[in-house]
Amino acid sequence: MLKSSLTEDLTEAGCDEAGRGCLAGPVFAAAVILPKNYQHALLNDSKKLSARQREELRKVIERDALSWAVSQVDHQTIDQVNILNASIMAMHLAIDNLKLKPQLILADGNRFRPYPEVPHRCIIKGDGIYLSIAAASILAKTYRDDHMVKLDQEFPIYGWKTNKGYPTTAHRNALKKYGLTPYHRISFKWQDPPDLFSNSL
Repeated sequence: MLKSSLTEDLTEAGCDEAGRGCLAGPVFAAAVILPKNYQHALLNDSKKLSARQREELRKVIERDALSWAVSQVDHQTIDQVNILNASIMAMHLAIDNLKLKPQLILADGNRFRPYPEVPHRCIIKGDGIYLSIAAASILAKTYRDDHMVKLDQEFPIYGWKTNKGYPTTAHRNALKKYGLTPYHRISFKWQDPPDLFSNSL
């Protein structure tokens, strides 16, 4: 069972992103404020859940959260500012859109840029520790997956319906054969051989 909160009295917003390691599409982020002492036996890091479980939990989170928001930063901005800055930007946008102002931000990972007037704590692997971060990871992941399925309708040869823009073998092979789409992150360089992808920024 994950922890319900870090503090006893502060209103906490868990934040996480999805899509940092992708070669195409935007990065998504979510912010979630859950009630104090909230518990849910199945709520966990989105990577540890099946797609069906994530979809079911998304409904639970949106129903039970005191406030939640999902935002995105497009691939052009990622190329301009780099993926780390774009991920933090997306988290800030999600916090901006919360209907309830948090008193503390719990950000997944070890890097975050201070948000105006609200202190934060970086929690490494926080999506497997705190329920609010896990909830944010699920919302970010499911909303981004939905977006990539829509983009797949334009460019089905890249397999985004299944790989969601991550550098799978099928995605890399399609890039070799057909080149980049308007949705690919051009700052993410790929080489052949040996099928090496890396963020050049």
